[in-house]
Amino acid sequence: MKRKLLHTPEGVRDIYNMECARKHVLQKNLQSLLKKYGYHAIETPTFEFFDIFSREIGTTPSRDLYKFFDREGNTLVLRPDMTPSIARCVAKYYGDEEFPVRLSYMGNTFINNNSYQGRLKENTQLGAELVGDNSVAADAEILALVVNALKTAGLKEFQVGVGHVDFFRGLVGAAELEEDMEQELIELISNQNFFGVEELVDALHLSSELKELFSMLGTLCMTDDMLKRAKELAAGFPVILKALQRLEALMQILSCYEVEKYISIEPGMLSAYHYYTGIIFSGYTFGTGEPIVKGGRYDNLMDYFGKPAPSIGFAVVIDQLLAALSRQKIEIPVENRQILIVYTEEKQTEAIKKAMSLRGQEEGVSLAAWKHNKTEEDYQDYAERMHMQEVLFLR
Repeated sequence: MKRKLLHTPEGVRDIYNMECARKHVLQKNLQSLLKKYGYHAIETPTFEFFDIFSREIGTTPSRDLYKFFDREGNTLVLRPDMTPSIARCVAKYYGDEEFPVRLSYMGNTFINNNSYQGRLKENTQLGAELVGDNSVAADAEILALVVNALKTAGLKEFQVGVGHVDFFRGLVGAAELEEDMEQELIELISNQNFFGVEELVDALHLSSELKELFSMLGTLCMTDDMLKRAKELAAGFPVILKALQRLEALMQILSCYEVEKYISIEPGMLSAYHYYTGIIFSGYTFGTGEPIVKGGRYDNLMDYFGKPAPSIGFAVVIDQLLAALSRQKIEIPVENRQILIVYTEEKQTEAIKKAMSLRGQEEGVSLAAWKHNKTEEDYQDYAERMHMQEVLFLR
């Protein structure tokens, strides 16, 4: 029983020592970057009313939520997603604001998913939301911020795939697919089974233009020529054409930020969150199979909270980012100079005064009373285990 108490539940873990120090430095660096872009920090509760994350809003499925009840019988949930909470706050505190609102956040999210391959159920997310701006310039600002956040973290090789929900929705609408066939198509795309997509589309009586547009769902990096061809094919499908034009305009503005080499157009990109209405994106790098950053435009979500406002945002998954940095052997510089002062009983006063003086100089200092059965080597080894750089002996 006592051994069992030492373990954490499946899907959560402890973070300690230098890993915890690196995580704090990474978070601090990213928060500093968000501040430079004019984003103001906000904190929301770890749990909210169930309705904040209901099916109608289009967030995490109910079966994946951690639900419980308060004394009044209200159904509460641990937040699985930060965006609906931020949307609620904007409606509550910035309801009369007519100009864009920029907010940043950091907090843990909780999703009761299957913990296959060590997948975590608790993750730290750090991100930003730009509320009240429906322009392509706002899309570009957020994506430029995403790229600079990953560069600030220390990554050199990564790619952010960008899609538009109306490319897929436009195809489904133009093909007049039934709901069950649409779900089958979504499953095929999610599983990267594009041969299956081709078979499904070939069985439909569609125009050659529409079939060729469907074939682009498997494209991971749409070139300029491919985009031009897609626009020609979509001339008779206004929803699809508008989505492609938005992506084209976005790439043009991103060139002003000089980040376009990190961005690729993925027309077949889908999202599990149904509140997205426009641009969606996910960022990947070596060393992790999960996205290190994800986000998109949600122009209708704020309606649920009584303040219609077009919005776009992103979240960096800190745990995935840390794992990627570790596997790529990218160091996060940690200013962690620590001194251990070991003193005998008669030197206690001197040791305390020495520690106070060093702490006043921004040094980290730990005190240890010398035990007679311990040697200098024992304390040196202890200091190394605790990541202390220097040991002072007072005796």
